[in-house]
Amino acid sequence: MLDPLPATIPHAAEAAARAWPDATALIEDDVVWTFAELWQRSRAAASALLVKKIKAGDRVAIWAPNRREWIIAAIATMAIGATVVTLNTRLKGREAGDILRRSKARILFTVSDFLGIDYRALLSDENLPDLDEIVMFDREFDAFVALGRGAGDPAVDQALALVDADAVSDILFTSGTTGSPKGVLMTHGRVLPQCAVWIENTGLTFGERYLIANPFFHSFGMKVGWVACLLSGAVAVPMAQFETAKAIDLIERLKINFLPGPPTIFQMLLSERDSQPFETASLRGGTTGAATVPPVLVERIRTELGIRDIITAYGMTECVNITSCRPGDPADLIAQTCGAAIPGNEVIIADDYCREVPRGETGEILVRGQGVMLGYLDDPQATSEAIDGNGWLHTGDVGTMDDAGYVRITDRKKDLYISGGFNVYPAEVEKLLAAHPAITMVAVIGVPDERLGEIGKAFVVLRPNAETSEAELAAWSRGNMANYKVPRSFHIVTDLPRNASGKVLKTELRTG
Repeated sequence: MLDPLPATIPHAAEAAARAWPDATALIEDDVVWTFAELWQRSRAAASALLVKKIKAGDRVAIWAPNRREWIIAAIATMAIGATVVTLNTRLKGREAGDILRRSKARILFTVSDFLGIDYRALLSDENLPDLDEIVMFDREFDAFVALGRGAGDPAVDQALALVDADAVSDILFTSGTTGSPKGVLMTHGRVLPQCAVWIENTGLTFGERYLIANPFFHSFGMKVGWVACLLSGAVAVPMAQFETAKAIDLIERLKINFLPGPPTIFQMLLSERDSQPFETASLRGGTTGAATVPPVLVERIRTELGIRDIITAYGMTECVNITSCRPGDPADLIAQTCGAAIPGNEVIIADDYCREVPRGETGEILVRGQGVMLGYLDDPQATSEAIDGNGWLHTGDVGTMDDAGYVRITDRKKDLYISGGFNVYPAEVEKLLAAHPAITMVAVIGVPDERLGEIGKAFVVLRPNAETSEAELAAWSRGNMANYKVPRSFHIVTDLPRNASGKVLKTELRTG
């Protein structure tokens, strides 16, 4: 890993080019770039931005799937002191227009087509007074870069010299699955130390091939994705969207070593392997994490996919990395927790009055430290609600902490439902149901009930060739969990709705 740690993300790209100029930095389809090429292309794009009068403090938006130009545009933007604004590829025109207006983005980088979507056309009816230009990665990016003075432009050096750790590197918008998206302001000095700790915990190392299926518009794909590759010397292999067959092809053909992702990615790979085995010998490590990571899933990742160094970790847009397991932790601890506070963070479990509760008791997870966001874009009220006067970020997640400081996430605070006077945490029920031999994926929500207040409703995806019934699932549940936790209805479905980050959209399950 780069030592000393660079001050900013573009300085990391520069340092990587200096440390490993001829080493492979990126592989995408038939394109292979070295770290030196990556930095030179980023400098050339930075020069073009300067010619377009983009300056420090301006915002440049990227609305595109994972691809090499995404990385170049982001590094170039940050190299001149401007801020990257990322847009979820699933957004519609009105949603994207709202973010572009709120962020006052000057330039938008996008694509002409992704999954049949014409992104420029989606914005045709939007009033975007601050947006000067839309540039298509797949059609216009090379011509855009050619407008600059090239990689040797001294103006790039002058701009980069003024960028420091306190500069705002990016504005990522919360997923919006629970309300209006909020823009999270991050600085270089908040991002890079967190990435460095993540690299140490995962063992990501020079030359390892890292399949990045997590979207670049998300912290998982960007910060502990390609930024982590810059710091570690790993090879970024971007994937536009996760497709099981394509992922298997890349794993086998490129000998992928490192594969992180939400639980659903591993569930889909395991489901495919159940019916059609594939070669996994190259896989070494990865991370997963979410409100629901069943222990049985972690064990299957280790034993059936062969990812021996899989660990669980926990983070969010507002704080990239909150907790993580450690190298050498026992397998059962890795399977059942999301680790302890990473160096530089403090984590407590608190009651509704922000008082730390005794170890083992349930409360909200609070974090304080170097990785906590600067705040929400133009929203001081939301910022003050999220970060209290003592600097604690209120995650909205519920969990417990053991005597060694390891955290177990119970659920999102909002997802808790009360059935017959008992608190029920869907994640706990989902973990229990995941042990059923016929189940590959499951999501549980609370729905209104006249007698009990709320009851559980489970949506179940079965393993290939598995058979069961709603009655059998109910009977099995009654034998494996407290009665108040047993869902009162089971719905066998072919898939669960997910956003581009792989998270299950429970809002759609509630309204579907």
